[in-house]
Amino acid sequence: MAYTGEVEVGGPADVQEAGDLQITKVAVGGMSNNAYLLKCNLTGEQALIDAADEADTLLALVGDGGLARVITTHQHFDHWQALEAVVDATGAETVAGEEDADALPVPVDVRVQTGARVRVGSCELEVIGIVGHTPGSIALAYDDPDGIVHLFTGDSLFPGGVGNTFGDADAFVSLINDVESEIFGRFPDDTHFYPGHGNDSTLGVERPQLAEWRERGW
Repeated sequence: MAYTGEVEVGGPADVQEAGDLQITKVAVGGMSNNAYLLKCNLTGEQALIDAADEADTLLALVGDGGLARVITTHQHFDHWQALEAVVDATGAETVAGEEDADALPVPVDVRVQTGARVRVGSCELEVIGIVGHTPGSIALAYDDPDGIVHLFTGDSLFPGGVGNTFGDADAFVSLINDVESEIFGRFPDDTHFYPGHGNDSTLGVERPQLAEWRERGW
């Protein structure tokens, strides 16, 4: 079956082939968080984006292939409830944004900022800091061999808007500015993005709404 990115808690994972990188998306937990298992098709190395919940579900996805690292997109508890259990079971290295790292329940081995690179076997993810939803939120960009960018946005960008800034006007301005400059200002319309909750989208679908998002303030 073709990848749709439409997953639900308790349902099957969905698998996207992105050149040398296999992306497996699953929904877990009471807040229906997305977790993404990335596997390098050339080396077999695996990494997980957001050990959000349901450690047993995530470890079943990892299987016998081992887990090199877990990347946490931001500090909110619903994105790391299974982090300690997954790290204990796999010995995976932990990666998170510099400004959010101290809020996580495990020591962070690699603290990253904009411009850092995180490897998954022969594949490379570019770290993009997006300040607003939290101080240390990060997005991760993978440019596949066919020239399509795959962007993991955590809770900074969703279909239909940016992430929640909880009524903080300054945080919203920071978030919308970073999303416009660091995401929409850099990547083309065919960029596919994978958020922390819900369905995927492309930048081309969302781009016409940017001015509306800014005006409405959320």
